[in-house]
Amino acid sequence: MISSDEFEMQREADRLEEVVTEASNLAARFGLEPYPVNYWIVDYDEMNELIAYGGFQQRYPHWRWGMAYDRQQKQGQFLGGKAFEIVNNDNPAHAFLQVSNSLADQKAVITHVEAHADFFNNNEWFGLFADDPDAAAMLARHADTIEEYMHDPEIDRAEVEKWIDHVLCLEDNIDQHAIYEPVSADGDVPELETADIDEELEDLELSEEVRRQVFDDEWLEAQSEDEDGPSFPEEPDPDVLGFLRKHGKQYDDEAGKALEMEDWQKDILGILRREAYYFAAQQMTKVMNEGWAALFESKMMTDENFAGEDEFITYADHMAKVLGAPGLNPYKLGMQLWEYIENTENRRHVAEKLLRVEGVTWRNFQDTVDIERVMDLLEPDDAVASIDSESLDDVDPADPRFDAEALERGRAGEIDLDRYPWKVLTYEGMAQRHYSLVKPQYRGFLARISKSELERISRYMFDDARYDSVEEAVADVDYAVGWDRMREVRESHNDVTFLDEFLTQEFVDANDYFTYEYMHSSDDYRVTSTDHEDVKKKLMLQFTNFGKPTVVVADGNYENRNELLLDHQYNGVMLDIEQAKNTLERVFELWGRPVNLRTIVKEYDDHDIEVARRRDSEPEPTERGRLIRFDGMEFTEEELDWEEVEHLAATEVDYDTKPEEWLA
Repeated sequence: MISSDEFEMQREADRLEEVVTEASNLAARFGLEPYPVNYWIVDYDEMNELIAYGGFQQRYPHWRWGMAYDRQQKQGQFLGGKAFEIVNNDNPAHAFLQVSNSLADQKAVITHVEAHADFFNNNEWFGLFADDPDAAAMLARHADTIEEYMHDPEIDRAEVEKWIDHVLCLEDNIDQHAIYEPVSADGDVPELETADIDEELEDLELSEEVRRQVFDDEWLEAQSEDEDGPSFPEEPDPDVLGFLRKHGKQYDDEAGKALEMEDWQKDILGILRREAYYFAAQQMTKVMNEGWAALFESKMMTDENFAGEDEFITYADHMAKVLGAPGLNPYKLGMQLWEYIENTENRRHVAEKLLRVEGVTWRNFQDTVDIERVMDLLEPDDAVASIDSESLDDVDPADPRFDAEALERGRAGEIDLDRYPWKVLTYEGMAQRHYSLVKPQYRGFLARISKSELERISRYMFDDARYDSVEEAVADVDYAVGWDRMREVRESHNDVTFLDEFLTQEFVDANDYFTYEYMHSSDDYRVTSTDHEDVKKKLMLQFTNFGKPTVVVADGNYENRNELLLDHQYNGVMLDIEQAKNTLERVFELWGRPVNLRTIVKEYDDHDIEVARRRDSEPEPTERGRLIRFDGMEFTEEELDWEEVEHLAATEVDYDTKPEEWLA
């Protein structure tokens, strides 16, 4: 006998069976190639648990999941937020639908998920972890392993939890641009000519009197501060977790020195590093991925009327809330950028055709070409724009815009053309049916083409074919070039490269983006620029290294004392020094010996601030190098000469954002 809750979930699953099938079919008509998706119906509490677990049903025991669950519940209870779905990157992907969703919301979620699954399957950054992921099984194995350690009578559970805390503090400090590879502690560690003198003397068990007589302080200091000793790695290593897994030790309080990590410590460090690499691609493509899913959800739900007449208002209201959420909204920014890519590629292609019309050049284009006439010619014809059973009789089965087999079934009445007219169209037919430039909101996009862009298009036109008329040129337009270009971009880019390449001045002006800064002179925030380069830099700072400070391993034998030296790659934003110190305490536990952090700080002179306030301008800060050291007991700070930190500072923020280099 099944419970009422189980009955309700089964009834919802039965109701959505056709929706899932047809959403998958529609996604394929749009040219999407998603992983197969398994849909699961869950209740409110289960949805909150899944969100807390990052989209998976089993994770390792830790307090962070409870905190995330509590936050999610309170958001829904007090802030009115509601989680409609969650989908994970897996093959097959798994998506979870809340049983209490309306049918309009379920359809929106399913179309959104199909686009996510397409992105997971085709974006190369996800392939850096594994070509064929089985993430759910991997995370379940990790959970079982860590749980076994926690229940091992020979291991203190509190120590396991504390160790996890240490590692999680550094979970974003990996080389997100490299293919994931496991590491072992048997790596190539250089033979250090000068070992830790204090440790060696301690092993000799000499009396304090003998130590003072034979090894005076001056000699000890000279040995330990020999800066000419071997250092490693050869190049700065951004994979801090990997470096600690290979070369780190644990600090033993009782022994008062560094000892080799226990096997369980090595294993957990490796597990959490592996999970960090798995989730990296999702963090690196948040804007692209959510924008892609929002765009194709909108195309399916509204342009193809997947939302029924009685569902459309509910869907439109919820979509407006998603896109209208305040702050940096990845759904809105991503969707706007994808639409801009589609429009600009379509515009370039049409302009290229028109520039081949006899008598049309880039110089006279805007005076010679009747743009409104062009727009009318670009409108899809009735055959693809208005499909019904009667119009199919006039369609040529050889028309590449139509699927010949589906056309025959449609004529036989086997397809419900009132609900699913798109079923008789091919990818080419769908591209013409949904051509972006003729949509009311973008109808002026072609007319806004600049003379400089026309000149640039002309310069790279190698095909010298000519058209006798505008009509002939427009008849040769490929309606799918915009979608084809979007699919190319989806394959190779991440958020940083996406913003770097496509966030132009035209985009910033059209969508009213701007930067704002805290003003020391007025002690408030003000709009500072609408220049696209400024907007781009501001946005890219929030996505480079997941918006976290970039810290790399500079030396594992700093000053030949087996100390760790970390470098903060300064991009104009200084570290929160107190947070940095808290992190160094965690790093010490994973290194077992003193740790150092080299960074750059900004200092403002009070007099300069007062002068700037009177002049309504901004004071210029002084940038200084600083070294923070933690020896397990106390912190010390010292100022560094600029020559020692100059390599950390970027004169212009260098994001090194060429995907072809990263993926080489």
